[in-house]
Amino acid sequence: MIKVSKIFFACLVAVLLVWQIPSLYNTFVAESVSTPFTLYSSVAGRFATLEHDEDKKMQYRDASGREYTEEQFDSILPTFYYRQLITDGRFPDTICGRAVTPRDIQLSNFNMRISPLDLNKPRLGIQQMLESMSGRVDLELPDDVFRITESGLEFVKMSANTIDEAKSASFTRMMQGKGFRFPAYRLSGNPTDRKEYDEGYVMLDAERKLFHVKQTVGRPYVRAIALPEGMIPEHLFITEFPSRKWLCFISDTQGAFWVVERDSYAVRLTGVPRFNPEMESMLIIGNMFDWTVRINRAEEESYYALSAQDYSLVDSLVYSTPSQTLPGLRFTSTKDKFVKPRFVK
Repeated sequence: MIKVSKIFFACLVAVLLVWQIPSLYNTFVAESVSTPFTLYSSVAGRFATLEHDEDKKMQYRDASGREYTEEQFDSILPTFYYRQLITDGRFPDTICGRAVTPRDIQLSNFNMRISPLDLNKPRLGIQQMLESMSGRVDLELPDDVFRITESGLEFVKMSANTIDEAKSASFTRMMQGKGFRFPAYRLSGNPTDRKEYDEGYVMLDAERKLFHVKQTVGRPYVRAIALPEGMIPEHLFITEFPSRKWLCFISDTQGAFWVVERDSYAVRLTGVPRFNPEMESMLIIGNMFDWTVRINRAEEESYYALSAQDYSLVDSLVYSTPSQTLPGLRFTSTKDKFVKPRFVK
């Protein structure tokens, strides 16, 4: 018995060492690799960067090495620094040959973050369907929730904890009539009243066909969206940006990144070469001229500049970010929200 206790104690100490030594090293010794703030400038025609030098002074450059003053840097990124330009009285009448107003910039600017933490987490399976045409300025949260079963959409009245048979049947019939095959494979929505408008949900059915589903004046709105031949969608990301130009982004099984235009429901391929949202994070900073797409990968930080008109790749830039941490045992990860033992290299 004593021998078994000693073996157990030795194993426990070994596990603690494998866990704590790398953790302490990474906390107190390892330095994080920092990269400069980077945005594509359609005015300069290249990426522009902002970072501190060794003397902690701000350095403003573009990818060609040209240096700028702070005021000049504002001017080559007019859609990002438009408030500063307005304050200084320097906001231009035209940008890249196009007449613009501050309102144009405000409506067309958007930010979008996609993180593995948002995908790799437990799912409750309960959603809320807001009213997309309430006639009111402010959105309101509904008094019911819905879940997707093997046979349809099922709405539950929260106050009584009972199924709303009529509403459930209405949505289910409409979806089946449009060709939806239950159960749903994937869905994406933004069920909050802290936004300007509501587009409901984009859903993939059991056959991975794409649908737009929302509630309009208390009735179901369902639209089947045609996908390009051979494209197999994997993850959906609803947008609901102020411009109302796009419905959602899609990543497919081959790592391609797509955008669905809101009015036409056209599914357009972007110039992002590859993206795995289950392992990589993405940040998009967009405006009416270009999108800067940053993807954080294991050993690099990749930047892609896309045309805002046709989503083609305009330019790219890669920063090397080699890991300086020790491998060891971890119980949490930046890639998911599960607590479990894992050995990280």
